Amino acid sequence: MNNVADLIVAKIAEFGAPVCIGLDPFPELFPDELKASVVSRYGDTVQAVVEAIYEFNVGIISATADICGVYKPQIAFYEQYGAPGYEVYQRTIRALHDAGKVVIDDSKRGDIGSTATAYAAGHIGKATLFSGSMVSCLDADFVTVNGYLGSDGIKPFSDFANQGKGIFVLAKTSNPSSGELQDLKLENGRSVFLQMAELIRSWGEGSIGDSGYSSIGAVVGTTWPEEAAILRKALPGCFFLVPGYGAQGAKGTDVRACFNPGGQGAVVNSSRGILYALRRPALQGMHWKDAAREATLEMRKDINSALK
Repeated sequence: MNNVADLIVAKIAEFGAPVCIGLDPFPELFPDELKASVVSRYGDTVQAVVEAIYEFNVGIISATADICGVYKPQIAFYEQYGAPGYEVYQRTIRALHDAGKVVIDDSKRGDIGSTATAYAAGHIGKATLFSGSMVSCLDADFVTVNGYLGSDGIKPFSDFANQGKGIFVLAKTSNPSSGELQDLKLENGRSVFLQMAELIRSWGEGSIGDSGYSSIGAVVGTTWPEEAAILRKALPGCFFLVPGYGAQGAKGTDVRACFNPGGQGAVVNSSRGILYALRRPALQGMHWKDAAREATLEMRKDINSALK
């Protein structure tokens, strides 16, 4: 499929639930046996941590591959370990593609001119070799983008929108202080987040797929259901990436405002609630992979029930 919006819609239909697993590694929360294994091989080093991250990610993917089609690694958890961490981020994306998954590269990039062009090339495009040949590096399906710099910061990313790639632009984020700026009223009466929605709509006009959705999507936190409902009405042809489920407190009934009628148009992310499900009293005693799988199944059931 040349339009990535069609791809994510098809992948959700294939797996029967609009669920995304966020691969946010907290090494201190890893199973003791995994930590002991890497330390025995690499010592108490950065290499031990990044190898544990990769083994943990592969374990989560293998445990959930038949029940989830969309995954979202968050780059900050990898970049903190420098070049070895970035390399494991790249390996993780490759592993996800090898498993046939849609990959959302959660990097929240935002810049202008040649810098934005380089970011776009690295995350969803191709970089140039000395010969002029082009090579894919991260090669994610989507990347998250901060649109605060306006159209100059979006165009280098949106240029890939009709080349099988897409972006999710921050609209209304799930964090508690998001309203300090995003809820402010402008002279035209719109809130900042609604003005951003209008920009997102305009940026995506030329990249509508057969599914009816644009490859320029929006990040809309499910922790703000009233604002999500406003955005859903304003952006019927925009696909939503919805954070805030699980560890941030949102449940299935909270995500309904992010969907169009018929339960279409969004994918809901959970990270810590799935990756570290073994910490929940009800799941203690299970293997960590089995606990992650059970948490994913529970999330699928909760969201699908809410959407009915």
